[in-house]
Amino acid sequence: MGYKQLTEIERYQIKTLLALGHTPTSIANELKRSPSTISREIQRNTGLRGYRPKQAQKLAEERKALKPKKRILNETWVLVEKFIKEDWSPEQISNRLTAEGHPSVSHEWIYCYILADKSRGGDLYKHLRCQKKRKKRYGSPHTRGQIKNRTGIEERPAIVDEKSRKGDWEIDTVIGQQGGQVLVTAAERKTRFSLIAIAKDKSAESVSEALIRVMQAQNNLPVKTMTYDNGKEFAAHERISETLNAKAFFARPYHSWERGLNENMNGLIRQYAPKGSNFDKLTDEDAIYIMDQLNNRPRKCLNYKTPNEVVFGKSFKFALTN
Repeated sequence: MGYKQLTEIERYQIKTLLALGHTPTSIANELKRSPSTISREIQRNTGLRGYRPKQAQKLAEERKALKPKKRILNETWVLVEKFIKEDWSPEQISNRLTAEGHPSVSHEWIYCYILADKSRGGDLYKHLRCQKKRKKRYGSPHTRGQIKNRTGIEERPAIVDEKSRKGDWEIDTVIGQQGGQVLVTAAERKTRFSLIAIAKDKSAESVSEALIRVMQAQNNLPVKTMTYDNGKEFAAHERISETLNAKAFFARPYHSWERGLNENMNGLIRQYAPKGSNFDKLTDEDAIYIMDQLNNRPRKCLNYKTPNEVVFGKSFKFALTN
């Protein structure tokens, strides 16, 4: 049962019982209140003239008047739930609401809201990104084979590191079950814009075809440089560069932070395509759905705008044409 504030009548009863020599504990028993409530009330409102019920009531009313109203309205929680179901993180939701002038809701409160929903049997928690421990890699970084005519990242123009221009992309693949379809992913460094294409397998020919297809389908961002992972699936990089008129560079083996944006993007994709799942069931429509989810998600580095808002000035749905 929730706490109820002492009434004015109870405060005068306290004064009377004190005058009769009652202890705080006996007063608590008489009023059916907690001993700590009575003790705190007496200590707070006892002066040189003893316990003063009239003054105590006045101060209590003033404190009640100053107490803030309920901060978060139901309308705001409805909006929060909408963004949760769009797979936005609590931090993204919190800052986007603030940026749009809505009542402030901290990301801690949103996490608590999600956990409370889970305890009631809700499924909002399923929209949170799953965090897993990283596995330690063993072996030499030189065991993956060599890619012909490979240009290392150390030769990449310094302007790419500045993220001051559009057109610099990071490229990788996301793997499901061995031997099946794979996702080819591309992330643009300045706008955080994401592209995803399905390749029928991990061969260099299939991966290059899928990458060229999805890059040519978008005409809103230039393609100036492409920084690859060192997998052999990118052995056809020269064909890609020639077709797209872009320069290719390769990160150092097992230096994933050199393609940090793309690595983060791949982690977000795992929310929709878990590791070890059968990617053969994925269609182009599935890839577009995931892509739209990522590009319509606000980013801290973009002042909580979405990549689509940065690129197009509005929310946008991708269309892949053959």
